[in-house]
Amino acid sequence: MITVLAGGTGSIKLVRGLAACESDVNVVCNVGDNMWMYEMYICPDIDTTIYGLADLLDRDRGWGIRKDTFNFLRQMEAFGEETWFRIGDRDAATHLMRTNMLKNGKNLSDITRWMCGRFAINVNVMPATDSSVETIISTKKGDMHIQEYWVKHRGREPVTGIRYEGAERARPNPDVSRAIQDSKAVIIAPGNPLTSIGPMLKLQSIRKDLSRARAKTIAVSPIIGNKAVSGPAAKYMEAAGIEVSALGVAKMYAHACSSIVVDTKDKALVNKLSSIDMRVHATRIVMRNRQAENALAAFVLKQAR
Repeated sequence: MITVLAGGTGSIKLVRGLAACESDVNVVCNVGDNMWMYEMYICPDIDTTIYGLADLLDRDRGWGIRKDTFNFLRQMEAFGEETWFRIGDRDAATHLMRTNMLKNGKNLSDITRWMCGRFAINVNVMPATDSSVETIISTKKGDMHIQEYWVKHRGREPVTGIRYEGAERARPNPDVSRAIQDSKAVIIAPGNPLTSIGPMLKLQSIRKDLSRARAKTIAVSPIIGNKAVSGPAAKYMEAAGIEVSALGVAKMYAHACSSIVVDTKDKALVNKLSSIDMRVHATRIVMRNRQAENALAAFVLKQAR
């Protein structure tokens, strides 16, 4: 059994590769992006993971369902509602079912497990916590939920701070603790270190579990040189005063993992990474197709063993 910490569109590619290589995989998903809209509870990272594993993901957008329609959204626009978050019709059905189940007393873990069954996924997908945690981006124009900042406002405003609302009081998810403890390897996927992985590392229970499991935990850098493979990771790292490099990522994760996989272009960082008690493995980390996903997953698993 292996366990992967995943979040954002940068993680699903590795998760798919790992699921192709291993028969017993747990995926712990970030919940910091979750939000309410149109009275529906939306879990972007959980849904991206499920859709990606079910081969339904819209690869062009990196989220949502492929070839979805948007009649619901067009009608909401006709009613004068904001439509900056592009929810497709089939995607909306997922959110509606989740919301109804929450209202009927189910927790997010139970609902996610049920959805994996409905989408015929063998991978065990679970939220980092069933509690509400929201990633808040601070700007000179005020605080914004991460979805509002990145999707509605296109990330235009300079970032002055990032916090994880609710993380300190979030209840532990016992399924996550058991998965980390029982796995032969724990992998931190190449998601945004601050907004996809950071909210999970801020949870006290996960932080403690990873600290105990450090020897068997390996991370994959989402940075090559001084640029993110995809998304706004570099922008958030700069705002937090963290060096935009694989070394900066390694320092963030030093308490949680003992190894890191970097791109071959970052071989020059090996000595610096080794100096912070981090084993370093270099390979090509960009995944442009399924073959590359499987190749990176196989490489990571080999190093983890």
